[in-house]
Amino acid sequence: MLSTSKNRHHVVIIGAGFGGIEVVKQLAGVEVDVTIIDRRNHHLFQPLLYQVAGASIATSEIAWPIRSLFRNRPEVKTLMAEVNGIDQVAHQVILSDGSRLSYDTLVVATGATHAYFGHDDWAPFAPGLKTLEDATALRNRILNVFEEAEYITDPEQRAALQTFVIIGGGPTGVELAGTIAELARKTLVRDFRSIDPCKSRVVLIEAGARLLQVFPEELSTYTREALEKLGVEVMLGAPVTECSTNGVVYGDRTVSAKTIVWAAGVQASPAARWLGADSDRAGRVIVRSDLTVAGHPEVFVIGDTASCAMADGKLVPGIAPAAKQQGKYVANVIERRLKDKPADEPFKYCHQGNLATIGRSLAVIDMGRVKLRGALAWWIWKLIHIYFLIGTRNRLSVALSWIWNHSIGYRGSRIIMQTETNHDGVSTSAELSKPRNSDQ
Repeated sequence: MLSTSKNRHHVVIIGAGFGGIEVVKQLAGVEVDVTIIDRRNHHLFQPLLYQVAGASIATSEIAWPIRSLFRNRPEVKTLMAEVNGIDQVAHQVILSDGSRLSYDTLVVATGATHAYFGHDDWAPFAPGLKTLEDATALRNRILNVFEEAEYITDPEQRAALQTFVIIGGGPTGVELAGTIAELARKTLVRDFRSIDPCKSRVVLIEAGARLLQVFPEELSTYTREALEKLGVEVMLGAPVTECSTNGVVYGDRTVSAKTIVWAAGVQASPAARWLGADSDRAGRVIVRSDLTVAGHPEVFVIGDTASCAMADGKLVPGIAPAAKQQGKYVANVIERRLKDKPADEPFKYCHQGNLATIGRSLAVIDMGRVKLRGALAWWIWKLIHIYFLIGTRNRLSVALSWIWNHSIGYRGSRIIMQTETNHDGVSTSAELSKPRNSDQ
C-alpha cells in the first residue's frame, strides 16, 4: 500500500492530460492532497502534435514535465506508473506492480487511443498520432522516405516512397495532409538532387461525403479546395478496405505508398472495464450529469474517457476545451463537497467554436454565427494555440518558430533520430533538434 496522509482528503487523478491537469490547477488552495498518476512524465499539448510530425517545431515546445508544473505545490504528488484496475469497494487504484493507492475522490482522465474499427491488424502499417512517440516516429518516417528515394533508381519504388496517405478527413487528417504537402513542396524543394520533392503525392481519404464534418458545409468545401491547391489529392465517399506495407485499397482503387497515417477514429482507454461501468460504442464511460459514475459519487470521469450527453442529446466533444471545462467543474464540486455545500448544477458545456488549420495562411474557424477562413482565421488559430501553451518561454519559442517558418518556409526540426547500440548492447536514441526552451 502506498502511503498517503490520513488527515486530509485525498484526490487521485489518473491521467495528466488537459482535464486532469485542470483539476489540479483548480484545486489550488483547497484543503486536499492530490496524487497524479500517468504512465508518462509529461503533459502534452496534443493539438500541435502534427507540427512535430511535420518538422515545424521541436518536441520540447509542446510537452512539459508534470512535476515541474506543480513544483510549488507541496500537496501535489506525481507518480509515473501504469494503472491496471480500480477497486471501488476499497477505494483503491491498482498499479501494474501490484501496489495500491487509496483515494477519497477519484478522477479518471485517461484519454483515448486509435480505433481501427475492427481492423487492429492495420496498426503496424497505419500508425496514428496521439503521443510524442507517435509524432517523432512519423517525422522520422517522412524524412527517411525522402532519403531512401534519393538513392533508389526504380521509378515505381521511388513513387511509392514519395506517396503519403492520410486516412480520415477530420482536423488531424486535414492538418497532417497540409503540413506534409508544404514540407515537400516548399521546405524540401531545393534539398535533393536526384528526386523532386514537388512530385510527392499526398492523398487524403475520407469515407464520408466531405471533410471536417463537424464544420458547416461551406467551410468543408473551402478546406477541400485549399488542400487541392496545395497539391493534396482529396478522396471522398469510399472507406479504406485494406492497409499493408504496399499501400491502401479504398473503393475500387489501390494507392501504392510507404507512409500511411491513421486519423480516422479513436477508442477510449480501459476505464470502463476498470470501473465495471456502462460504456458507449467507443468504450467511453457513460457518466451522470455531474460527471460521476452511477452508484459511485466519489468517482468522476472526464475528457475523452467520458460519454457525457448535453441538453440537446449530443455528446460533449472530445476536444481540449471540453476537457478543461470538465476539469474545472469537477474541482468545484470537490471543493463544495468538502465545505458541505449543496450539490452544484449539472455540468454544462460551453462550445467555444471549432478550429482547423490547413496550411500557411490557410485555416477555418466556426464560432456559430461567426465563420472565418483564410489568413485571418489562420492568425486567430495561431494566437489561440499560443495562448493555451504553458509558460512564457514556450509561447515565445513557438511564436518565433512560426514567424520564421512563415517568412522563409524553413523547418528547423528536420533531424532523423537514429537508434544505435552502445558497447553494452543497449539501444539508445537522442533527438538532435532545437535546444530545450524551458527551465524544466
